[in-house]
Amino acid sequence: MSDSSPLPPVRLLPEAELAREALATPLLSRAARLARWAGPDTRVGAGGDLVDEQLPAAAEALGLTGEGVDGDDAAASAGEAWRVAVDTGLVEIVNPDEGEEGTVVTGEDLALLTSGGPQDVLGIWLTALESALADASVPDLDGLVGAMDPGGEIDFSELGWDPDAEAEFLDGVLGNLYLLTVGEGGPADGPVPLPALAASMIIPDDMGEPTNDVLEQVSDAMMRLDDQFRALEPVGLVEYQPVDEALMTDAEEAAAAEGPGARGVDDTDVTRYGMVRLTPLGLYGMRARLQEAGISAPVVGALADKGADTLLDGTAGFPPAAAHAETEQWLARRESLDAARELLAAARGSDPGAPLRRLRCQQALSLVGPVAEPALREVLDDPELGGLARVWLAERGASDVPAPSEAMVFWLTIDTVAAQLAAEGNSAELRALVEGLAAQHGGFFAAAWRVDHPATADVLEAMGRIHPDKRVAKEARKAAFKARSQRAE
Repeated sequence: MSDSSPLPPVRLLPEAELAREALATPLLSRAARLARWAGPDTRVGAGGDLVDEQLPAAAEALGLTGEGVDGDDAAASAGEAWRVAVDTGLVEIVNPDEGEEGTVVTGEDLALLTSGGPQDVLGIWLTALESALADASVPDLDGLVGAMDPGGEIDFSELGWDPDAEAEFLDGVLGNLYLLTVGEGGPADGPVPLPALAASMIIPDDMGEPTNDVLEQVSDAMMRLDDQFRALEPVGLVEYQPVDEALMTDAEEAAAAEGPGARGVDDTDVTRYGMVRLTPLGLYGMRARLQEAGISAPVVGALADKGADTLLDGTAGFPPAAAHAETEQWLARRESLDAARELLAAARGSDPGAPLRRLRCQQALSLVGPVAEPALREVLDDPELGGLARVWLAERGASDVPAPSEAMVFWLTIDTVAAQLAAEGNSAELRALVEGLAAQHGGFFAAAWRVDHPATADVLEAMGRIHPDKRVAKEARKAAFKARSQRAE
C-alpha cells in the first residue's frame, strides 16, 4: 500500500466497545485464563514456552480437551495462547540461569484486563495482535528439522522462506484490505474475495491479461493467505470464511484426468475461494499499526473539537461520505447559528485551497437548519460568499433574496469548477458540468476570461482539456490565454 497520498478516514467504534471486543477474542481470553491458571509449579523452557509435558494440562484449563478433540491441535492452541500471555506481560518468566527452566510469576498487566481502562486493554490487545501476526508469518514448522544446519540453526534458504519478505507481504495484504474497507465505493463492512486480495499484491496495475505464471503466483498467494487468515481470526483482526477444501480435491482430480495442462475447476461461486473482512477491532488495530509505521491514517471525529478552518482544510481530501460524517460530528458540538458564522468566516480566501474550502463549507451548511439563515444574510454582499449564500437561501425557499449580478454568477461558476477540479480531478461529473455550462451559455468563454478570480485561467484551461467538442475546447483554451495575459498586465 502506497503512503504517497492520505488514506480516507476510518470510522471506529468507541474505545469502550472495542475494549470489550478485545477481551472477548479467543486468543486474548485464552491467554488471560492461562495466566490465572499458571503458578510456581508451571514449567517452562529457557525460551519461555511451556514444556511439552505441561501442554495437556494447559489445554484442559482452556476447555480444549474432550471426546473428538485432536490432542495435537489442542496442545498447539494452548501453546499459542501461552506465548501471547508471555508476550503481553500477563505472565512473566524468571530465568535463574541461562539454559535452565524458568519460574512463572503473574505479570503486572494481568490486573489491567479487569481494573484498567479501555486504552489499557487495547494496548495489551495490540501486543497480542503483533504476536499473532508474527506467528502467522511463519510457515509450516514440519520442515524445520530438515532445514537445520549442523549447528542447530534454521537454514531459511532451504525452506524457500524469507521471514522479512513474508512479513512484508502480509503487511501489504492487510494494508490493501484496510484501504478497500475505508475507501469510498469499497466493500465497507462487506467481505473481500480472497482471489481479489491476492491479485492486488501480485498482478501489476498496468497488466492486461495475466499470464499463466502470474495466475499461479496468485493461486500460491491465496493458499498462504488462507493459512494466515485462519491464524489471525482468533485474535479478532478478521472474520474469515476459508477456502472450500473441496475445491482442492476437485482441482487435483481434474488435473489428474486431463493431464498437466488442465486449468482446474471453473467455479463461479467466488465465496468458495475465501472471503475476508476486517472486524471493527481489526480496523482499530490496522490504524494503530499504520500510524506506528508513520502513515497518516485519519479517523472520523478527530476534527470535531477543532476550528472551522481546520475542519474545512482537513476534510478537503476526504471522500464525500467521510466528509459528511466528520462535519456532522463537528456540528453536533456547536450552536447552529454560531457554527454557520464560523464556517463562512473560514471559507474566505484567495489561496489555491479556497475554492475547495468553500465547497466543503457549502456542503456543511446544507446540514444546518433554518436557524442559520441570519448568518447567510450577513454575507450576501460579500464578493466571495454572496453567491454561496444566495444558493443556500434559495434552496430553502427564503424570501427577499436579491438576485445575483452577472459578475457574481460567473465568479461562483469559476469557483465551483475550481473546487470540483481540486476534489475530483477530471471526473465524469465534472465533464458533465463543463459540457452543460458551454451548452447553456453561448457566450460563456467570451465573458468568463474576464472574471476576477485567481483560478480563472486554470479553470478555462481545464475546460478546454475536458470538453469533447474540439471547437468548444479551442474556445476555452483561447479564453484561458486571455485570462493569463490579463493577470500578467
